[in-house]
Amino acid sequence: MIARIAENASKKIWRSVPKFHGDLRAHELGLVRRTASTLVRPPSSDDAELVSLFDQPQTGQKASPLFVTGIFQHPQLTTPAAFSALADSTLVRAQLLTERILRARESRSELFKVIKNLDRLSDLLCGVIDLAELLRNAHPDARWVDCATESYEKLCEFMNVLNTHVGLYEVLHTVLHDPEIVKSLSQEALQTALIFWHDFEKSAIKLPPEQRERFVSLSSEILSVGHAFVTEASAPRPPVKIKPSELEGLKDRGMGARLQRQAFFTQKNLLVYPGSHQAYMILREAPDEEPRRKVYMAGHMSSAEQIDRLERLLNARAQLSRLVGWDSYAGMTLSDKMAKTPENVNHFLGTFLDRTTLDARKALHTLRLRKQAHLKSTDLPIIQAWDRDYYCPPEPPAPPVPLPPLSLGRVFMGLSRLFKHLYGITLRPIDVASSEVWHSDVHKLEVVDEDRGVVGWIYADLFARRGKSRGAAHYTVRCSRRTDDDDEAGDLRIPGTDEFVGPSIEFEATKRHKLRGEHGEFQLPLVVLLCDFVPPSVARGPTILEWYEVQTLFHEMGHAMHSMIGRTEYHNVAGTRCATDFVELPSILMEHFLNSPKVLSLFDTDSSSIINQTGNHHKDPCRYIDTHNHILLSLLDQVYHSPTVLEPGFNSTTALANLYNTRGLIPHAPGTSFQTQFGHLFGYGATYYSYHFDRAIASHVWRKIFSADPLNRELGDKYKQEVLKYGGGRDPWLMLSALLDAPELEVGDAGAMREVGRWRIEDGVVPERH
Repeated sequence: MIARIAENASKKIWRSVPKFHGDLRAHELGLVRRTASTLVRPPSSDDAELVSLFDQPQTGQKASPLFVTGIFQHPQLTTPAAFSALADSTLVRAQLLTERILRARESRSELFKVIKNLDRLSDLLCGVIDLAELLRNAHPDARWVDCATESYEKLCEFMNVLNTHVGLYEVLHTVLHDPEIVKSLSQEALQTALIFWHDFEKSAIKLPPEQRERFVSLSSEILSVGHAFVTEASAPRPPVKIKPSELEGLKDRGMGARLQRQAFFTQKNLLVYPGSHQAYMILREAPDEEPRRKVYMAGHMSSAEQIDRLERLLNARAQLSRLVGWDSYAGMTLSDKMAKTPENVNHFLGTFLDRTTLDARKALHTLRLRKQAHLKSTDLPIIQAWDRDYYCPPEPPAPPVPLPPLSLGRVFMGLSRLFKHLYGITLRPIDVASSEVWHSDVHKLEVVDEDRGVVGWIYADLFARRGKSRGAAHYTVRCSRRTDDDDEAGDLRIPGTDEFVGPSIEFEATKRHKLRGEHGEFQLPLVVLLCDFVPPSVARGPTILEWYEVQTLFHEMGHAMHSMIGRTEYHNVAGTRCATDFVELPSILMEHFLNSPKVLSLFDTDSSSIINQTGNHHKDPCRYIDTHNHILLSLLDQVYHSPTVLEPGFNSTTALANLYNTRGLIPHAPGTSFQTQFGHLFGYGATYYSYHFDRAIASHVWRKIFSADPLNRELGDKYKQEVLKYGGGRDPWLMLSALLDAPELEVGDAGAMREVGRWRIEDGVVPERH
């Protein structure tokens, strides 16, 4: 396909507060080890400016009064109407470029330009689509949101036409079957061509017209049913009635005491809504098992309509995959991923599950002993699903060493200093021009390479405000791409339309830059980070981050650095535009750097006090149970996207119960159907294993490469040169084998998948952050 919108959307999944995270263990993380290592460089003046920028309350946007521009310094983007005009102009230019590609077989020289022009076409559309996606999620003005949404839908509709365009496929077929042209392609160009080829192949391109129509119909059904499924997955559930007597013995003296008083004075049943603070408190605090069971059951039941939505979604996916020649949706989806096949995914998950099960069973035994003591029972009782939080209450994430309160500015200073040590890259605050951003809270950072100068920009929209979505997200608004060889002079022209296509041409021209020491002209990456931190104020002082918020920021900045360093010549393989089961490696690895006191010392100007700290030795066994459960969800995802869903009588709840009762630790509760709340089944269909896969890889890379000397420039350069700089332009298995000096991984076969499944996952990483 010309653009993989669904996969790009996965880069900006909103993240919520993690339910559970265990503390860190010094003996596993190497916190008490002392080795000769890189000296910590002192902070720079730019680092001090970062602290000031984020920690001092802003009385208004600090904008240059002499320079007025539009969104992201595009002069014309000052009004919603101007954005609509840009979308219309882009659509016309995309149609003209499409026609140029279709005529390529009329000239041999044009055939050599097909891959470049397909990539240009993709970038032309994505440059406006990705900007529209940001604006409709971040802009506070409803007029901008409406125009962005309308433009997004209009350009996506055209994108869908291109996705099944037989003419484009035939031209690409000609190019890839011409030995001379293929030989002339760089590794990046060939990888880009193969991405287009595989996406076309998945789009029923070779089928007769009536079957292509069926493909389009099924695709539309998947989108509509999928969106409805996700919406309902997070919808409120009906309340459950809790008797006053069932609240006796609550340990919580705040909310628990208030509920007890309310029950005492009213002598009426309390209505508790699943997912509410009261519900979570009851699951953690109620000594009586019955109210916990009621709350759990109410929160995990489903309507028949929602079960039907899920099963229609799974069935439509299975039919679509059969239509294009695959036996399952998983087989079709995984063909261009690191895993390659469902069998390989199951090799990884099976090995991973076996490795985790021993520790998880020990943890479960600990919970059974706690329950036995609580019930004063002679027999060892079974742990039920509603017992988990009571006998092992979820703990908030905690740093590996004692730390003073961390302000947002000091964490950004630490990030910039870390990037300086590893990559020779720093973050430099810069004033924004009038109308360059959509809210006065948004700050702009230049990403500065010590050799190349400015290599990209990060816009940080980090504070909560009314109407803004909750959680954190990373938006790649603009990818890297070489532009001086675009050959725009060869694009088709229609007399009298120059003024109409002008907004698109002006929009593209603004994005072009030269880099110091590099030949050519480049479109430089631009990313936006959205978070919902508490803003600083005169009364409260600077924003103080909870530890999970520090982890979230490091995670998102891992994606941002991938975008900045993965500066490729082709848009479709730049930065985070890589395989779904590889894209989380840089972001998860960034979280591991928070395990090091030396890295944590970068948050302060006086680093010695933190470097010499020893780690927390607390060991919480329940994290093994949670990891085990997440692996089961990955296995369930594979079951739901296997040929099984087309068998007569398939029942998603029965499949869930069978999996948990045969391979789980805690039995399935009859009457529940949790799968209807598993929203990732839509966005991550058949690829939910990816996060655990990348967790295993990131842990191994941390342990083998960085843990002993996390500020070492040579190691940072090796990671930069072997992994980050390629984006998606090289086989991830080749990148990984080169980084780890492990040639046995190059093939990426079942043996390699099993090997990754054997790698130990370190503590310190929050499950389900994407």
